[in-house]
Amino acid sequence: MKLSELSALSPLDGRYGEKTELLRLFFSESALMRYRILVEIRWLQCLRPDLSSEAVNTLEALFDSFNQTDAEQIKNIEKKTNHDVKAIEYFIKEKIENYPELNKIREWIHFGCTSEDINNLAYGLMLKNTREQVILPLLEMLLKSLHHFAHLYADIAMLSRTHGQKATPTTVGKEFANSYIRLSRQVENFKIQKIYGKFNGAVGNFNAHYVVFPEKDWPEISKKFVEKLGLTYQQYTTQIEPHDYLAEIFQNLMRINNILIDLSRDIWGYISLEYFSQKAIPGETGSSTMPHKVNPIDFENAEGNLYLSNSLLSCLAEKLPVSRFQRDLVDSTLLRNIGVGIGYAIVAYQNILKGLDKIEINQSKIQEELKQSWEILAEPIQMTMRAYHIENAYEKLKDLTRGKANITQKQLYQFIDSLALPDEVKVKLKTLTPENYIGYAKILAEKC
Repeated sequence: MKLSELSALSPLDGRYGEKTELLRLFFSESALMRYRILVEIRWLQCLRPDLSSEAVNTLEALFDSFNQTDAEQIKNIEKKTNHDVKAIEYFIKEKIENYPELNKIREWIHFGCTSEDINNLAYGLMLKNTREQVILPLLEMLLKSLHHFAHLYADIAMLSRTHGQKATPTTVGKEFANSYIRLSRQVENFKIQKIYGKFNGAVGNFNAHYVVFPEKDWPEISKKFVEKLGLTYQQYTTQIEPHDYLAEIFQNLMRINNILIDLSRDIWGYISLEYFSQKAIPGETGSSTMPHKVNPIDFENAEGNLYLSNSLLSCLAEKLPVSRFQRDLVDSTLLRNIGVGIGYAIVAYQNILKGLDKIEINQSKIQEELKQSWEILAEPIQMTMRAYHIENAYEKLKDLTRGKANITQKQLYQFIDSLALPDEVKVKLKTLTPENYIGYAKILAEKC
């Protein structure tokens, strides 16, 4: 059966194929081959800086013009070698055999390298470019949207919910500001996470390099090579780069995902409370049997995909830094799934953006609930009583309000009048309403 969106085993290549298409440039099998070629030709150029411009352009074309036919050629070579990186080496040698200048130095290709030297740099570059070109642009769009809502709704009071119960008011904007600030911090951390690369031979000691060219400063050559690729040099390794940085990046992404799960669940809840409505898109169906429904499917889909992403990222973060002695191939299997873990997150980010674009505030519903919730003013009244040394302030307000959802403004005023408080303080307390009892919420939302 020919692979298509309808026959794909993974929804990332099937149902969500359009949302993850860009990731194929970085984490498909073909992309891995292409980035391996890039590392190999950059190393050859490093070893032989005397190459003519024609030779350099020929090598560059191997990466720049890499296509499906090339990928299939490498796969055919791999069928014979049963080794994916060796297949890359042989592919390059085949490609340059008609260029005398390059063919003459063909044995410099993969010189001193173990497969992991090529692989770890290829994956590092793939992750670096994915971060810059795919993940961060989406996260920046999410931050922009949250920031917009924080300011747009900064002064719209709403009931908070603690333990699912009515609680001290906040503002709609302040709720968005909370998510914006949390996400901003983790995105900033994600931006500066270093991506490391090793390039030091079979077990990390430049053993063969030292025997063949003992006069060369191989650690320094390696360092400059890795840094020129835009990665951070990792000097102390076994055969493999230890992958600690990968764990750090994946755990950072998991924290980002957790914040967005929290956001998705809260917005879902506010839609359920009718604080938000959703734009009805012409032609869409909310329920196969209930025509009136506009379900919060974007946030539900995001939540599910974020959990899938975190499951994979957690697995990668836990296992990748662990290897038997100098090398085992468990990491090789796991590394091929980085794009899958990121892919589910990418789908979720796009769905949250789509969902945020569809929500509309239902201010009348929010105000209606506030006007029916005078009991929430028990907090500032009892705090005022405490400030004026009235005994058992908390207990008195608890007796008046706890578990009672029908407390009225009149009852509160009668209670205030019964207190031994200065008249001006009583007047001040009577100016409080559920709508204006918002503390610094508006200011904090506008400052974010």
